[in-house]
Amino acid sequence: MALLPELQAWIDEAAERHGVPGAAVAVGAAGGLAEAATGVVNRNTGVEATPDSLFRIASVTKVWTAALIMQLAGEGLVELDAPVRRYLPEFGVLDPAASEAVTVRQLLSHTGGFDGDVFEDTGRGDDAVGRLVEFMRANARQVSPPGALFSYCNSGYVVLGALIARLRGGTWESALRRHVIEPLGVTHMALHAEEAVLFRAAAGHAGAGRTVLPRWEQPRSNSPAGSIASAAMRELVRFGRMFLADGVGEDGTRILPPGAFAAMREPQVALPDMGARAAYAWGLGLMLFDWDGVPAVGHDGGLPGQRACWRVLPGRDVVVAITTNGGDARALIDEVLEAVLAATAGVELPARPTPPASPVPAEPLAGRYSSPADAYEVRPADGGLEVTHTPLEAGAEPTTTRWVLLNAARPQGASHDVFIGVEKEEGVHPLITFLQDGRYLYNTRAIPRA
Repeated sequence: MALLPELQAWIDEAAERHGVPGAAVAVGAAGGLAEAATGVVNRNTGVEATPDSLFRIASVTKVWTAALIMQLAGEGLVELDAPVRRYLPEFGVLDPAASEAVTVRQLLSHTGGFDGDVFEDTGRGDDAVGRLVEFMRANARQVSPPGALFSYCNSGYVVLGALIARLRGGTWESALRRHVIEPLGVTHMALHAEEAVLFRAAAGHAGAGRTVLPRWEQPRSNSPAGSIASAAMRELVRFGRMFLADGVGEDGTRILPPGAFAAMREPQVALPDMGARAAYAWGLGLMLFDWDGVPAVGHDGGLPGQRACWRVLPGRDVVVAITTNGGDARALIDEVLEAVLAATAGVELPARPTPPASPVPAEPLAGRYSSPADAYEVRPADGGLEVTHTPLEAGAEPTTTRWVLLNAARPQGASHDVFIGVEKEEGVHPLITFLQDGRYLYNTRAIPRA
């Protein structure tokens, strides 16, 4: 009997229900592979989405970067608890002491403490990543002490990419090809637009009209963090199965040193409690989940008009990869992931939170919070908060949303209240919280009060 015969119907129906132009899913379970795709990769051309179509994997790329670091550690070329400057002397941020102290482990676990969304476009040359590291020295603030606080950090993975290029020679891309993509047997993956054009590549769509976005490739400077890679979902399943085999590829080639996956699954930092569905901690490049006693790891990724989700359940021998190119992407991913994990792993995912029927009083948290990429103005409002978000890019329009306190009482053992957006984003209600008595607004990034 074929694995998951309902998979095509699940993704077809979810895409129609959530206005998604195109989507793809691949599942590895019970030694088999199930794949399905729906819709189109580009509404302007009408080209059909197929299981071998390439979608942007965005920040799922970070796990590939983490794998390269674990290879270096296994070869004795990197000590995870050593300062980054031992291997990359030019690394630095505005804080001299932090520049000396930040370790490789802290970069892997997003606890380096410096601005995480430094998205300067430094060109398309092989020096793009190195030039962004140089740019950070005079532009990246230290927003918390190294190791003190989790704050999702794209910039930290750019630094890891520069470190990899230095120790391997060449670029981050060439190291990824030589040490992971080729030995793993990956065929449907691209690291640049000129490679992706050789495949059936998905374009991003945005807005109520699901309009094709005019820009496809993002700055190469952020490539190790997820700006350029695209892949068919079967390749993410192949990647996940390598982890389940303790670092060995399908043909027996060893990709990671023995025990690397176990080390990557060890919690490095606890995350604020954002509900039972969310990750509870971060490992070395991996989000860590616990769904009713069943451990899972994975990563999410998003770029304009595209979104990806990758999950691995070590105890159930299941890998799932789902991607979309617009619409209510999070809602589709939720729906398909729930169906797949119930059928293959016997796991019932916790429901996402929804706004309470009646707002409850909230602590006043007025203020301005900002990072290099975003600014948030927070004001008390009837029954909650009013938050105005302004992306700090040329021509970006601010949006104002209302948030209400999710629970009348804080989660047990938590030091923070959780607020939920009244309006949905990509089909789900977003969550934010405030850490250290309002010093930081937290939405996976810890964004300091200005």
